[in-house]
Amino acid sequence: MTPQLLSIDATGRDATAEIQTAIDQVAACGGGRVSLLAGEHVAGGLLLKSGVELHLAEGVLLRPIPDYHAYRDTAVRVIAEKSDRGMIVARNAENVRITGPGRIEAGGEHFITGDDPDVGTFVPAEFRPRVVVFEGCRAVCLDGFQVTGSPMWTLHLADCDDVVIRAVTITNDRRLPNTDGIVLDACRRVLIEGCIISTADDGICLKTSAGPDGKAIGTCEDVTVRRCTVSSLSCALKLGTESFGDFSDIAFEDCTVSKSNRGLGLFSRDGGHMRNIRFSRIEVDCHETLDGFWGSGEALTVTVVDRRPERRAGTVENLLVEEISGRMEGAINLVSTSDAGIRNVELNRITLAQQPGRLGTGLRYDLRPTFADIAPSAEAAGRANAWTRGADGRIIGLLDYPGGMPAIFLKGVDGLVAEDVAVKRPVRLPEGWNAQDIVEETR
Repeated sequence: MTPQLLSIDATGRDATAEIQTAIDQVAACGGGRVSLLAGEHVAGGLLLKSGVELHLAEGVLLRPIPDYHAYRDTAVRVIAEKSDRGMIVARNAENVRITGPGRIEAGGEHFITGDDPDVGTFVPAEFRPRVVVFEGCRAVCLDGFQVTGSPMWTLHLADCDDVVIRAVTITNDRRLPNTDGIVLDACRRVLIEGCIISTADDGICLKTSAGPDGKAIGTCEDVTVRRCTVSSLSCALKLGTESFGDFSDIAFEDCTVSKSNRGLGLFSRDGGHMRNIRFSRIEVDCHETLDGFWGSGEALTVTVVDRRPERRAGTVENLLVEEISGRMEGAINLVSTSDAGIRNVELNRITLAQQPGRLGTGLRYDLRPTFADIAPSAEAAGRANAWTRGADGRIIGLLDYPGGMPAIFLKGVDGLVAEDVAVKRPVRLPEGWNAQDIVEETR
């Protein structure tokens, strides 16, 4: 059957029905390309189908309608920050593609309700759509397009197999929470390469979420992220925190982390195990942030923390971190609140400069999210799944390093091998810094 090609002219008016009809027609004919031509296109929720490529041609500006109700027909199964819908959605589809070089201008500014200068973020609307959500899909390609101003997670792939995400550029507001760049949620056989991401939240994040039944939607396996440049006010390259299913055989390599909070991170909270994880040849530039953001200037953070009374955290095993260079205003933290929750770690050929930040927030280590963040008390100050103040006025989960901030902090680690690790610290240590480079807290 000959692939179909339908082109749609830009009108600047709501073209949801026209674009969706073209998608349906191409799918019914066995597949092909729906091409948006140069100019401004406005649309509500779009549902992609098997065999269809949505092509955003040079000069395309796709503006989704800035109204959550415009996406009631593109609801999705996996809930994220109360969001149950996406702007462009595919469900159980095969051979589905979005290609560029056009741009999606996602209108995040319409989903802001206020400003919280004390913690450095905007106050987001209660309900915000994600930009692209693919669930249960196979043979996915996202290639060469741009997204700006996402109101929530930008690209969310859940329970998908055989995925390529290549040369996508994402530029989000760095004060709007939960605007993660790329979220791989229980996906398998994935390649992400050559992407450029700037966002307030996680840059490239691997998760294993729970479905409506409370069970993991799947595992995250055989993922390679390479040659990406990420700037994040949360964690640039991350596994977790949603970790109901297992993670295995994950590699991040030849990436650049710039103007970021945390660089590399693994966060086990929900029972899933993280095994055979590798970070190689990565340059980091990590700066302190205000306390409303998790972490503060760490090049590497690995935490294993129980946050659900009914479910213990999983473990982190067989972690290799090699050929990492750059600067940090925090420390390297490997912390498990249970014995031997972190096992068999290799740190090889790491060269970092540890420098004081202007905020002083790096002087504490951060175990958020905790149970207090997912279930804050009615009288607690804060924002759910972000930060909560205890009765003493301090943010729960932020803890003082014993004796001050070291270069490397260890707790609950079994089997650490470090070779050719050099952290250059100031000759005269600032107030609040530990004189010891490596501090291990025992129980």
